[in-house]
Parts: sequence; structure tokens; C-alpha cells
Amino acid sequence: MSRISRKSWKQQQGITLFGLIFWVAILGFIAMIAAKVVPTVIEYTSVKKAISAVKLKGGTVAEMRYAFDRQAEVGYIDVIQGKDLGITKNGDDVEISFAYQKKIPLVAAVSLLIDYSGTTATLSSKKTID
Repeated sequence: MSRISRKSWKQQQGITLFGLIFWVAILGFIAMIAAKVVPTVIEYTSVKKAISAVKLKGGTVAEMRYAFDRQAEVGYIDVIQGKDLGITKNGDDVEISFAYQKKIPLVAAVSLLIDYSGTTATLSSKKTID
């Protein structure tokens, strides 16, 4: 009978309570970071879509900045405004660019800082028309 109990003991597999708590904590931390970062990424894609729409509409620099502000109101974009856009001219093409930082508090004094930037640029020389 002692042979059977030793054999079954060796075949048992599983995770200890400490191991379970450790992996739940790791997965919880990753989920917390994802829950805080994903909305900023969605907002970044909204800004990129807004500047693309503004570029298609065209107009003067002031009109493009005003059009972006209207797009920002509709898209709930509050990280940048039309005055923060860099608008340059590449020959006949207009390039609209932006850059901003997003600080995401994690735990106590620990924060995550993300630099976002985007442009509607094509490869050619630049001439500022501010």
C-alpha cells in the first residue's frame, strides 16, 4: 500500500497558494496598466483621424485650426487644441502635426509618461506657414 501512495503523490501536479497569489497579482497589475493606457491610445487615434479629416477639408491655417477644434469637441479630444497643431506646407501639400505627453498615475508616486506624436506628412521638403 505504501507503493501506491508514493506513486500517486509523485504524479500530483498543480499550483501552490503562494504561486496562485503571485500570478494573480502579476496579471492584476498588467490589467491595471492596460485599463489606464488603452483610453489614451484611443484618444491618440482620435486625434490622428481628426487631423486627417481637417487636412482633407483644407483651407487657411486659421480655418484648419478651427475645424480641428470642432472635431475635438465631437470626438471628446481634450489633450490638444487647434492652436497646438503644427501646420506646414510641403509644396502644394499641407502637413499637420502634433505632439503631446500623457502622464498616467499608477501607484502612489509611480507614474507612466507616454509621448504621443503624429503627422499627415509625406516625404518632401518643409516650409512653415504659421
